[in-house]
Amino acid sequence: MPHYRSVGDVPRKRHTQHRRPDGSLYYEELMGEEGFSSDSSLLYHREIPSAIVDARPWTLPDQCTSPNAPLLPRHLRLHALFPGESWRGCDAVNGRRLVLGNGDVRISYAVAGVASPLYRNAVGDECVYVESGSAVVETQFGSLVVGQGDYVILPRATTHRWVPVGDEPLRIYAIEANSHISPPKRYLSKYGQLLEHAPYCERDLRVPEAPAIGDGEDVEVLVKHRGNGPGGIVGSALTYATHPLDVVGWDGCLYPYTFNVEDFMPITGKVHQPPPVHQVFEGWNFVICNFLPRKVDYHPQSIPVPYYHSNVDSDEVMFYVGGDYEARKGSGINIGSISLHPGGYAHGPQPSAVEASIGVDFFDESAVMVDTFRPLELGEAGLAVEDPAYAWTWAGRGPTGDGDDGGPAVFSNS
Repeated sequence: MPHYRSVGDVPRKRHTQHRRPDGSLYYEELMGEEGFSSDSSLLYHREIPSAIVDARPWTLPDQCTSPNAPLLPRHLRLHALFPGESWRGCDAVNGRRLVLGNGDVRISYAVAGVASPLYRNAVGDECVYVESGSAVVETQFGSLVVGQGDYVILPRATTHRWVPVGDEPLRIYAIEANSHISPPKRYLSKYGQLLEHAPYCERDLRVPEAPAIGDGEDVEVLVKHRGNGPGGIVGSALTYATHPLDVVGWDGCLYPYTFNVEDFMPITGKVHQPPPVHQVFEGWNFVICNFLPRKVDYHPQSIPVPYYHSNVDSDEVMFYVGGDYEARKGSGINIGSISLHPGGYAHGPQPSAVEASIGVDFFDESAVMVDTFRPLELGEAGLAVEDPAYAWTWAGRGPTGDGDDGGPAVFSNS
């Protein structure tokens, strides 16, 4: 974020001596984007942040993908990925299962019951949506307390771990970029302030309020980095001589933060508004939007559900997280579902939803959308929980015309 913050103990001038009470020096680290040409922060460590004593390969969760061929709209039931009590031994890093991905972004899902190892994504920023449950995210900048509806933005190379809190499973939807993730440029001034017409502002963001505290020797950190693995990604485990969360203070414009969907102010209009009004973040070749409970179109002849549209340049992914999604009634989609509508395919509401929406003045629905500008492929998790009947729900019958494709030949409107 391009908003300056100072937390903990920092010297008055950067790159000058910063001494402990015993007279020895703290160790200054610059964490910066685009070399020395973009946002950065200075962190002051008790110990040397580059002192590693061991390294080994880390086998990542399966990163292989399969093309969406033949080209189809897809329905994926994410809540089927962690059946029963299987989540209790899973963590939010090693437990991630790849749902969709391309060369710009990967979407994974995890249900966690135990604390993750320390972890660092050196490929790109992460935007993690907390579907349910709560956790403390411990980072070198300090801790963030997160819960249902929170987006957690973790800049590239932020060392952190996820610690679930309470008895409820922690369900996360991880959007991992090969780039940085930021608010949409059209909502920012030329100096980076969120403008008056933006649907959220700096007051809505939560940031670490105290520096990191960690002790111990020979501490392992899992690092996801660029290499020759599937998707150009590999993993390594680096062992540090001392605990990497040992920062006494930091300042700058680069740090993790959280933003809750309840603080997003939906933009509505007299007739149906296009998805960009719901945008919340952007990365290279993709955007993130959220569709939330809101008043809808007030023209007397309006049709509140979206019109049919062709994604000429993008694939559209919707993760349904709350409410009753009007446009999808009759499709089998429910809470915990993902729909993938690829470029080259015209999509829109289920047939019965169009007429049923007329006269409705409020939608009680919540969904997180990712639009990508390169085609998405299916990860192992997406393939594992696909609903084979979804593609035929607009026509009411499958390829054979008699329901033998695995789905019913006739669909209800509820």
